[in-house]
Amino acid sequence: MSDLYRSALQARFAKAPQLPPLPGEEDEEDEAEDHVGALPGGMGPPAAPSRTPRAVRKHSPKAEFAPLSASGYFDQATQVSVSTSDLDVRVYYTPPKFEDGTVMICHHGAGYSGLTFACMAKEITDMTKGECGVLAYDCRGHGKTKHISTPEFPEEENLAVDVLTDDLANLLRVVFPDAQSAPSLLLVGHSLGGSVCVRACPKLQEHRYRITGVAVIDVVEEFTLEALPLMHSLLNARPEGFDSPEEAIEWHVKTNTIRNPASARVSVPGIIVPAPPGSPPSSPAYLWRTPLRSTAPYWTSWFTGLSSKFLASRTARLLILAGTERLDKELMIGQMQGKFQLVVIPGVGHMVHEDDPRRMADVLVEFWRRNERVVVGVKKVGEL
Repeated sequence: MSDLYRSALQARFAKAPQLPPLPGEEDEEDEAEDHVGALPGGMGPPAAPSRTPRAVRKHSPKAEFAPLSASGYFDQATQVSVSTSDLDVRVYYTPPKFEDGTVMICHHGAGYSGLTFACMAKEITDMTKGECGVLAYDCRGHGKTKHISTPEFPEEENLAVDVLTDDLANLLRVVFPDAQSAPSLLLVGHSLGGSVCVRACPKLQEHRYRITGVAVIDVVEEFTLEALPLMHSLLNARPEGFDSPEEAIEWHVKTNTIRNPASARVSVPGIIVPAPPGSPPSSPAYLWRTPLRSTAPYWTSWFTGLSSKFLASRTARLLILAGTERLDKELMIGQMQGKFQLVVIPGVGHMVHEDDPRRMADVLVEFWRRNERVVVGVKKVGEL
C-alpha cells in the first residue's frame, strides 16, 4: 500500500501430505526462466513508444542480475491438483521439522508469484530451527498455476476475491486433508493476498483448522481505494516488457520496485514470460506474465470491507506497513482498543518482505511465538 499510495499522490501532484522434492537441475533452469507481472510501486520512466527490432538489440546480460533458482530457499516445489477449483497449483514448501510445528501460508499480491516470499521463507525456517514451515503458492492467473481442464492460460481469468479465497481454502484442504492432524496455520498475505487471507480465515476455521493468526502486509483499505483511480496512469509508466530476464531484474532493482537484488533475482523471473511466437520484431522478448490492466474490474472489490473483516477475524491479527501513513478510521479505533498488532518497518517499499526479508521474518516469528507458544496468563494479540 505505501509505495502504491505514495506513487498515486506523486502522480496526482505532478500533473501436508508430503509433497515431492524440489525438481533437479534441469527444472531449476526452467524455474529461472519462469515468468509473471508486478505492481507498479516505484515506477521508472515511461516506456519508449517504439523499439529497435530484437535482432538489432544486442545487450549482454549482466551477471549481477542473473536469475537464481528457488531450490536454495524452499525444500520442495510441485504442482498440486485442486479439482474443486479446476487448478493445478504451483506450490513452494518447506515443511516444519516437528509434528507440533506451524506452517506460514503465504499469498502474494496481484501480478507477483509465490517466489516473492523466497528470501523471507529461508529466514523464517532458519530462525525457528524448523519449528515453522512456509508454504507459498502461485494463485490463479499467476506463475505456474494452470487450469486442469484448459492448461493454456485463459484470455480472461476470474480473479474475483471470493474465487481467490475459495482457491486458498480448497488448496489447503488438499495439502492438509485432515484438519485435526494438520499443523497450525499462520496466514500471511501481501496487498491483495492480505485481503484473501483475511477472508479465508473463517472458512478454514469452519473446517476445524487451527489458525494461529493472520498477518496483512502493506495494505490499508481506505488509502488503497483512494489510489486505485490512478492505477492506469501508473501502469502506463511501466515498460512494455524486457529483452532478457536480467534486464527485468535490473529494472526492478534500479527503480526501487524491489530494493533487495538477491530477492529480485529469485522472484522477478517468475513474473515475465517469453513473447509468443510470431510477435512483431519490435516487441520485447519478454512480457509481463499477468496483464494487470485486465484485472481492473476487480480492484475495488479486492479491498472493500478489508478493515472490518480484518478486525472481525477470530484469531490474532498483525498489520505490517512500510510507512507511517495514518490508518483509516476503523483501524485507528481497533488499534486503540488493542485489537491488532501494528508494526511499521522503515527503509522499505511496498515489497516489504522482499526489501528486508530478515526484518519481516523477525516480526512474523515474534508474532507466531507470542500467539502459538502462549504462556499461561498472557493474552493473544486481539484478546481483550
